[in-house]
Amino acid sequence: MRKRTGTLMAAASLVLLTAAPADASVIWDGDASGGTGVFSSTLCDSPGSVSAQDNNDGRGRVFKFNKPLGLERCEAHGIKVGGSRYTFKNNSTYWIGWDTSTNTPDAGTIFQWKSYGTNDQHQQNYPVLMKVEGGALKLFHIEAGEKWTLKWSTPVTTSTYKRIVLGIHTSSDASTGWVSAFYNGTKVAEFSGRTWDDLGNDTRFGTYGSEVKDKRVINWIDGLKVGTTYGDVDN
Repeated sequence: MRKRTGTLMAAASLVLLTAAPADASVIWDGDASGGTGVFSSTLCDSPGSVSAQDNNDGRGRVFKFNKPLGLERCEAHGIKVGGSRYTFKNNSTYWIGWDTSTNTPDAGTIFQWKSYGTNDQHQQNYPVLMKVEGGALKLFHIEAGEKWTLKWSTPVTTSTYKRIVLGIHTSSDASTGWVSAFYNGTKVAEFSGRTWDDLGNDTRFGTYGSEVKDKRVINWIDGLKVGTTYGDVDN
């Protein structure tokens, strides 16, 4: 092994110092090596489960959302930063990235930008939502009054990872909120609209829906990140 010199050490220190800002806007690295504790909570009744597992495919540990017959959901709700639940804020821009692979072309809802509260405490419930249904990955915007609009869709292959990145600028004003979506590195959708509900919003990953209650669904999720720029979360 070559001995480090003072010059090399100084140069290395300079590289570290100059590289630090590149990661400064990463809010959350939800690597499965940290276990399910990277989430605020899991919503998955027994015999369903959320676990971190190594499938010996070169990825290392990934999250397995296992929803058996009879359950409507197996999800992770919210993220933890510094050991505490992270609070997303209004009038802010967030980028959310993850890889997903489902065992079925009808896995139901795999992502919700979920509103807090119930019934008249919110107007949208889930302003941004993604589904795998009928062999397609679909992105929806849900306006106040449960007005659903399909913004983008593409055929998907089961048991194959896809990289999804969503940029969400939070706003309770439909004229200033926006969503930008990337699929495997290519921008596929961009639209404006209300993205922040009355009591705020949070992330939900996994599988959910009354339409999948009679299905066995597994959603493998890897590479979870939240940041303030696309570059924070694109891989």
